[in-house]
Amino acid sequence: MREHRYTLEMPHSSRRIWALFQDYDRWPDYAPMVLRVDVLWPGDEHHNGRLRRVVFKLPLGRRGSALELVSGVEPERGYTYTMISTDPDNDQTGAVRLEPIGPNRTLFSFEERYHMTTWPFRWFEGAIYRFINRQNEASMRSASRYLTEHPDYRADLVDQT
Repeated sequence: MREHRYTLEMPHSSRRIWALFQDYDRWPDYAPMVLRVDVLWPGDEHHNGRLRRVVFKLPLGRRGSALELVSGVEPERGYTYTMISTDPDNDQTGAVRLEPIGPNRTLFSFEERYHMTTWPFRWFEGAIYRFINRQNEASMRSASRYLTEHPDYRADLVDQT
């Protein structure tokens, strides 16, 4: 079992970051690997039980997809997710947390746990996940940059000081 953790201080309110993360049509605007996100089941009013398919780019012009079940939602604070594999021993889990640390300042935290059980992919697990982790980190930095470059996006959620 491998685990990746990443934190980033963002100069934006947690409510505004949350709104961007829930705006699946915009994911391709800031996430370099994401081609689209399909909501297959909306879940409850807070998105608990939401089932989404994330379609993403792979090296060498290939495409992949992941089914993700969202749970443990705390609106404007975070959620957990399970990437559902066809092999139950290959499911991956993760969490996103948003911790307000001041007006328009949020500590973003991301974690993901994974364990490949299928050969030959297991031999390449380290290299595969180093690539994925770099992309995830780039996506989060890019999300923050997107909000900075688009001050009109959900300006109603900017903390007033």
